[in-house]
Amino acid sequence: MDLNTVAEVVSPAGVGQWRPGDAWLAGGTALFGEPRPAVRRLLDLAAAGWAPLTAGEHSLEIAATCTVAQLAAYAPPPRFEALRAITRGCCHAFLASFKIWNVATVGGNLCAALPAGPMIALTAGLDGECLLLAPDGSERRVPVSAFVTGNGATVLADGELLRSIDLPARALTGVATFRQGSLHTHGRSAALLVGRRDVDGRFTLTVTGSTWRPYALTFPSMPAAETLQVALTGTIPADGYVDDVHGLPAWRRHLTRTYAEEIRRELSS
Repeated sequence: MDLNTVAEVVSPAGVGQWRPGDAWLAGGTALFGEPRPAVRRLLDLAAAGWAPLTAGEHSLEIAATCTVAQLAAYAPPPRFEALRAITRGCCHAFLASFKIWNVATVGGNLCAALPAGPMIALTAGLDGECLLLAPDGSERRVPVSAFVTGNGATVLADGELLRSIDLPARALTGVATFRQGSLHTHGRSAALLVGRRDVDGRFTLTVTGSTWRPYALTFPSMPAAETLQVALTGTIPADGYVDDVHGLPAWRRHLTRTYAEEIRRELSS
């Protein structure tokens, strides 16, 4: 999509340069996906030179500008087994060509906030935390599960920037698995669930794809099948399931409950 209202591109750009009519530009696959007549200027983040992935003792930092290709090719430390288990699967849930992989960014996928966004599933499923920078230089941190609030909606304020996503080591060192389903072989995800069991036995199930926003259910130990199903019913409201051409709410709810039990059984073994 040609953004024919854009009169200027600032590259590289950073905190403090934003003004009304600006839009942050990373990969641009979402930004250029539809008309945006209010945008007058683009602030280029890709040229900022942020390291795409930085592994530390206590966390893994994923820069907002990290591309899908860079994430998929990343060889994490052996102890980050949960990350290794779901990364490529979530990347392939894009069902996109290598051209998109080389341009689309992790941060852009989160900020687009589409229900089927696989980077939302990956980072929320690993207890990711977003670092947000305001135009005045102040910072705040928000869990990924709370960052996305609805279809195309996030907690970002005007001019606020998603700088990075931190994945804590305790979530990366357990075991994890995922399930993804769609109406067609090459269709948009109608349900995308991530399950994780930490080394202390805690079990977390993250539901995306089938719902308008991510939902994370955490248990101190592996729940019984009925307990998990009751928790899903109590956590996700009836109108929380997506209703569009890619699947009816009742079918998405069925997929969610089926995949949740498959994940529970797999991680129980």
